[in-house]
Amino acid sequence: MIKKIRILTISFVVPFLYCRAQDTAKHDSLKLPFAIAKEKRLSDDDLKEKKEGVYLTGEPDLSFDAEHGFGAGAEAQLFFNGKHNDPFFAYTPYRAQIDLDAFYTTGGEKEFELIWDIPYIFNSKWRVRGICDFEIDPDHLFFGVTENSLKPLSYYPGGDTAKGLTTTNNFNNYTNNQVANYNTFQQEEKSIEMSVEHSWFKGKLRTLLGFEYAAYNTTTPLDNASLLYEQALEGLITGYGMSKTTHLQFGITYDTRDLEDDPSSGTYAEITDEFSSTALGSGFNYNRTFIHYNYYHRLFKGVFKKLVFAGRIGMGYTTGNAPFYEYLDQWTSQGDIDGLGGPMVLRGYTESRFAAPAMALANIELRYRFWQVSFWEQNLNFYAIPFFDAGGVWNTLVRVPSNLQNMRYSGGPGAQIAWNEDTILRFDFGVSPEGSQFYFGIGQIF
Repeated sequence: MIKKIRILTISFVVPFLYCRAQDTAKHDSLKLPFAIAKEKRLSDDDLKEKKEGVYLTGEPDLSFDAEHGFGAGAEAQLFFNGKHNDPFFAYTPYRAQIDLDAFYTTGGEKEFELIWDIPYIFNSKWRVRGICDFEIDPDHLFFGVTENSLKPLSYYPGGDTAKGLTTTNNFNNYTNNQVANYNTFQQEEKSIEMSVEHSWFKGKLRTLLGFEYAAYNTTTPLDNASLLYEQALEGLITGYGMSKTTHLQFGITYDTRDLEDDPSSGTYAEITDEFSSTALGSGFNYNRTFIHYNYYHRLFKGVFKKLVFAGRIGMGYTTGNAPFYEYLDQWTSQGDIDGLGGPMVLRGYTESRFAAPAMALANIELRYRFWQVSFWEQNLNFYAIPFFDAGGVWNTLVRVPSNLQNMRYSGGPGAQIAWNEDTILRFDFGVSPEGSQFYFGIGQIF
């Protein structure tokens, strides 16, 4: 408990000390202490809407899906933006930010998360990020961590194997006929993650070094009648029960986005690697590498007030004796990308629907701002966003070129509200061959 209190105290004190130093710093408002690429400068429209000083935003976090039920919580962001005469004002989304999240669902999921981020700390080329997270989710889904997860959904009617196996393309039909909780497991996770980044080449390139510690407790409601427990008994997966992981994290990022939270132009390319070893205190020896590329371009400036094409492609590969849950997401310097299915990649498929050592993903969105309004010194921008998603999994990288039929696709309409440029409220309705899902979340998915 004492260690946790110290961690939380540090996370709040550092940004406040930083901002105090900013208030007393003497610098030329027209000159940066070092060069930053002009591509990273915010547009004139975004600068007009960017707020000065310290301010707090908050919003309810509401959700519903078949696995977790109704969800409710709150998310608060404390921003330290500085003043217009701060030379970094036009080149950063904020000088420092603290996020505090609390979330609960009727299905029993509980999550508490503290995040801090300080770009160009103390007017240097360094950036500091950190996350403290505690989560209990009794409704995680598991369909395997090999290409077998691509197979059509199937069940024995009433759980009676004598009736023969029935396949279906509809997830609701599957859950209504499958043994209850067959694909469900509960996971408790406690983690802390810290990273530092250094900017190079006018801020376009960043190198990252980080460390993460996480402790897990995985159980299933049905024990030997659940898919996860069956595969654990057969030795097909590791990580069931009590486990822990430690990661050394490395990353190289190329970033020319004009606004990190809601880009209108630029690119974001990243290579990240997580190395886990028993020599570092982990329970497993494995390595996970992820490569992705994001592209943003403003279209038809003379016709539309703001219409942005946003696209992302990525590829991840995990080798070694990784626990099963490490196949269900990919790590980036800006946070985890959940596996194929759910609100982050294949919208319309259920969460964690497809998983294997090799994973590819792609997303395309058209972000059209159709209305903007200001009141009580708050700026709101409303967007319509049609989207298309794709993704696939393979047991090894060499199988990818000859097995492109492993790709799956989904799409649908979406909407967003950008609040003061920094806070994005996202609404998506994803449609896939296995059904549809509605999602509400905070922040762009990429």
